[in-house]
Amino acid sequence: MKQVLNNVRGDKWIWLVVILLSIISMLSVYSSIGTLAYKSGVSPEFKLMKHFFMIIGGIVLMYISHKIDYRYYSGISKLLMYITIPLLFYTLIFGSRLNEASRWIAIPGTGLSFQTSDLAKLALITYLARTLSRKQENIKNVKESFIPIMSAVCMVFALIAWANMSTGIMLFGVSILLLIIGRISVKQIGVVCLGGLIVLSCIVAFGPRHTLYATRIETFLHPEKADRAKSFQSDHAKIAIATGGVFGKGLGNSNEVNYLPEAYSDEIYAIIIEQTGLTGGIVLIGIYLFLLYRCIKIVTKAPKAFGALLAAGLSFSLTIQAFANMAVAAGLGPVTGVPLPLISMGGTSILFTSIAFGIILSVSRDIDEPKKVVVGEIREAGNQQISMA
Repeated sequence: MKQVLNNVRGDKWIWLVVILLSIISMLSVYSSIGTLAYKSGVSPEFKLMKHFFMIIGGIVLMYISHKIDYRYYSGISKLLMYITIPLLFYTLIFGSRLNEASRWIAIPGTGLSFQTSDLAKLALITYLARTLSRKQENIKNVKESFIPIMSAVCMVFALIAWANMSTGIMLFGVSILLLIIGRISVKQIGVVCLGGLIVLSCIVAFGPRHTLYATRIETFLHPEKADRAKSFQSDHAKIAIATGGVFGKGLGNSNEVNYLPEAYSDEIYAIIIEQTGLTGGIVLIGIYLFLLYRCIKIVTKAPKAFGALLAAGLSFSLTIQAFANMAVAAGLGPVTGVPLPLISMGGTSILFTSIAFGIILSVSRDIDEPKKVVVGEIREAGNQQISMA
């Protein structure tokens, strides 16, 4: 164990944030899975242990991915895209269906399933970071730079948004931020946005969930006219937040956990505020803001364009997802199916999130290790001079 800790590299504050979020996750999930465990016919402790092993698995993957030089991710980004796009097609046709959406693929022999959109996020962000960094000399060239980038962004966005609109929109937004950082011209970014808007309009008008999207938007804009059955989830999330007060009811004392259908996942932030109050909610926001701050420092100090773009894309993706989840719980947006990173109970989504953290830490290693090399060389030179004297 001591040897493993000695080999931990990268930004120590990010490691601390991950450990802290994992502890918060264990406490929050345990206090919100009673109803789920009862319906499943198992004990809450059984569900908690499954979640605990997922967190441990995530930390292991995070450790492994942070030990790999981030430059290797550039080499596998194209391969990831070649794997991801067929998987997204496969998911739409043969994936597990829930609420008219096919988002999951079952992993044979494991009893687990994963959302291909989680893999698609990693694939698209690494591919964009690689392409933008390699095409800087002719970044304005339409044929060599713009067309490959636009086709990748719009294709992945369309395949994800067909069944998971909220995730697709967030990934599209992160892609636009990367294009801005990567010095793509305003005109070309406008064309990408127009292409995304056309794709979005087609999905909203003709997609399998167009009725659900219309209902959710109508419920958000006009809650007073909404059917109580359709606004049930958002109403009880608001009740949980409103009754939490300043310091909350205490861990395990939630009432709304018995009503919210996704109390342990999509609406876990509302349960956290009910139990820890406005204080706990603000502290959690502060943790994610601090995480974003540390990631931005890594981006600004990264010596290579690929590392900077990679860390920027992954950190924006994680923090935007976090704030989107919290905004929905607080009633600031229509209901979505976006979990709270490293806190919501989940399966492979925790693993993919941990890999993203590991890659960010791998980039931060590239900032720290050169300094250690320089210090080592200075000391070695000094020792040689002393011995000569």
